[in-house]
Amino acid sequence: MPYLFNTPEDQQAMLEAIGASSVEDLFASIPEEFRLRRALNLPPAMPELALTQHLSALADKNIAAGRVPCFLGGGSYDHFIPAAVDMLASRGEFYTSYTPYQPEVSQGNLQAMFEYQSLICQLTGMDVSNASLYDGGSAVVEAVLMCAAVNARRRKVVTASSVHPEYRQILETYFATLELELVTVPAENGVVSLEALSAAVDDQTVCVVVQHPNFFGSLEDVAGIVELARQAGAFVVQSFDPLSLGLIKNPGELGVDVAVAEGQVLGTPMAYGGPYLGIMTCRDKFLRQIPGRIAGQTTAGGGRRCWVLTLQTREQHIRREKATSNICTNQGLYALRASIYLALMGPQGMREAAELCIRKSHYAAERLVRSSRFEQPFTSPFFKEFVVRDTQGEVAELLAGAESEGILAGVPLGKWYPEYEDCLLVAVTEKRTRAEIDRWASCLESVESGACSTADAV
Repeated sequence: MPYLFNTPEDQQAMLEAIGASSVEDLFASIPEEFRLRRALNLPPAMPELALTQHLSALADKNIAAGRVPCFLGGGSYDHFIPAAVDMLASRGEFYTSYTPYQPEVSQGNLQAMFEYQSLICQLTGMDVSNASLYDGGSAVVEAVLMCAAVNARRRKVVTASSVHPEYRQILETYFATLELELVTVPAENGVVSLEALSAAVDDQTVCVVVQHPNFFGSLEDVAGIVELARQAGAFVVQSFDPLSLGLIKNPGELGVDVAVAEGQVLGTPMAYGGPYLGIMTCRDKFLRQIPGRIAGQTTAGGGRRCWVLTLQTREQHIRREKATSNICTNQGLYALRASIYLALMGPQGMREAAELCIRKSHYAAERLVRSSRFEQPFTSPFFKEFVVRDTQGEVAELLAGAESEGILAGVPLGKWYPEYEDCLLVAVTEKRTRAEIDRWASCLESVESGACSTADAV
């Protein structure tokens, strides 16, 4: 749609329509002391060529994960994305479409949503998937609220300190206005303490929230947690890494009630933190409580297969005051990217990517701790992320030194865990080469001398 400015006549007509005599009247409610009465200090306008060059120069100051070795994790990962994902997802009919309320003109989008749900159920071993949520954090919250609606007489939610700290912060934000109590159980050796969990879970517990692999990258004893929760009549919500399911047991096999995930690893770039994709699956018993869109398959006239939005009475556009959630527009474009990614990779491709992650991450950990300066504080098994401690406690210097050499070396844990302020969270995906890992380790080892080695740079 082209931009057409408003003429003075247009402006006057709009002002008359709302009962205002001038544009100044629109700002009358703002106290005078907050009004800016001087001209903005802006440079003169630039021609398009000069503007493009200026913005490109600003963008070049960033360190893009696609151009340097990236060992960042903590919820956003530098995974390989097949070229077909971008090509197919950028088709105009997908890229610009909105929620398909009219099925007769939205069969392509509805089928894409249905295929996404089918692929996610196949991946997780769960009964039901919605068409997407906003991100991994909102998926955890929506899962807990759904459990609370079903387990309505209980008011306590138990989670672990090994669950992503920002997910727990979102829960705390929601719980501030709800009659729900959040109890956080400490982690030991990088995983939740089953003994402490057992002491916290009782007959007032709505659900137990666990992350597997967890925020530290460690693998939790989900089967043990499920058994413990069952004894108290509580549900289990598992946050998982979709790529890890190429190797480890899926949520359905582990017996959890609700499984949620951050779907960024399935074909979405890091993109400075979003937008991403919230994955949500559950058992059949939650079908009429699950939030978000659900696409269903049915038959049209003549027995033709077709797709519609189904069970819409759960949603706010049908019954706002009785909706199971106030979530509205979903992340359909990123669900589509996940579907394309899963279809391209297939079970074998997912397994190969997961195997590369686990092999390379373990090589990186072993390579770094050869230096007496570094150690792993946890001995628990891990998938693609691990925690490493700098015995000299100079994490900020390590990261700055590596960044100066074009390496994104890891995420400092002290931001969320004061007890681990001398630790880094390191993620190693299938994209990292042996040369990049060796260069990363050599650089961290030599930061103290101020000379990261670049001899092995690719």
